[in-house]
Amino acid sequence: MQQLIPFSRTPGDAPRIALAHDYLIQDGGAERVLEALHACFPAAPIFTLFFDAERTRSGFQHADIRTSALQKWPLIRGREEWTLPFMPMAVEHLDLSGFDVVISSSSSFAKGIIAPPNAIHICYLHTPTRFLWEDRMSYVNDLPQPKFIKSLIPFVTHRLRIWDRLAAERPDILITNSETSRRRILRYYGRDALVIPPPVDLDRITRATTSGTFWLAGGRLVAYKRFDLIVKAFARLNMPLKIFGIGPEFPRLRAMAGPKTAFLGRVSDDEKIRLYEGAIGFINPQVEDFGITPIEAMSAGRPVIAYGVGGSSETIIPGVTGTFIEAQTWEDIADAIIRFDPYAYDPIAIRAHAERYSKERFKERMKLFVAEQLARR
Repeated sequence: MQQLIPFSRTPGDAPRIALAHDYLIQDGGAERVLEALHACFPAAPIFTLFFDAERTRSGFQHADIRTSALQKWPLIRGREEWTLPFMPMAVEHLDLSGFDVVISSSSSFAKGIIAPPNAIHICYLHTPTRFLWEDRMSYVNDLPQPKFIKSLIPFVTHRLRIWDRLAAERPDILITNSETSRRRILRYYGRDALVIPPPVDLDRITRATTSGTFWLAGGRLVAYKRFDLIVKAFARLNMPLKIFGIGPEFPRLRAMAGPKTAFLGRVSDDEKIRLYEGAIGFINPQVEDFGITPIEAMSAGRPVIAYGVGGSSETIIPGVTGTFIEAQTWEDIADAIIRFDPYAYDPIAIRAHAERYSKERFKERMKLFVAEQLARR
């Protein structure tokens, strides 16, 4: 950790705070964290590589968004991954001069911003960059590109991995979302991190009081989230399943789905709440760093069937708020569905457990933490 240098501002001046994020072109858990951070510090501008109001959360539409030079590249909308080799340089050229506190929200590049020498850089690091470290092999294999292009990718990611390891040294302080992510950060970056669970908007979700009529899953339809296992299981069980979310896996999932599986696409927050309240339970077979959607389901009093590795192992209590499958197979999911007894779970106890992860609690902890770091100066 670099030596803390006193602020040059006169006493009594409010510190200038900036937020940074990898890119605002999707709507996921990382974007919810940034949205909560922006609620904590609404005057703070947000620095990011790309911004697309149509593809990310509506809460950013009136924020002061400052994008990188890559945003101006012609014909790049929807093809942002083409700029991958240039992202480190672009993030380093974001101008953060004049700010006293920089809070980055990062799972890839934003941790590598170059903060002013007298500023505190606090990074909420969701996870080490997946496609460079833990998922580096599957990332290349899953790319929809010709073999020749795939053969060149490792040369690019090797250089990016060197930059990424050095970039992880830049923040003064690391915060992360779970003990699972904390261990990964220690393994790949050799740094420790404080665990503050991410925010879940529980206040908008009410506990269901009636029995559910369908099973539910959802999120970004990408390969590592293993929606294919859920779809296969329910195609064989011939039971009602609803899946919300969009992503590149949609055509493949639809082709293997049974007649009682409904793909809902992108849904509003209100629609998603109604889905949680109407579900029998939520299915989460992927390995997540934390996993916000299972918490949302539990806030509606619905139990979760999850793969017991990663963040789910920290947030789900077997026999109280849900149950675990032992392997990532459609057979294990089908077996858990067949054996599932909805009357074995108390919705009041499930909701009470979920309240530990409320957005208000996250905001209080983050504001207090930033104030403590400022006081140390």
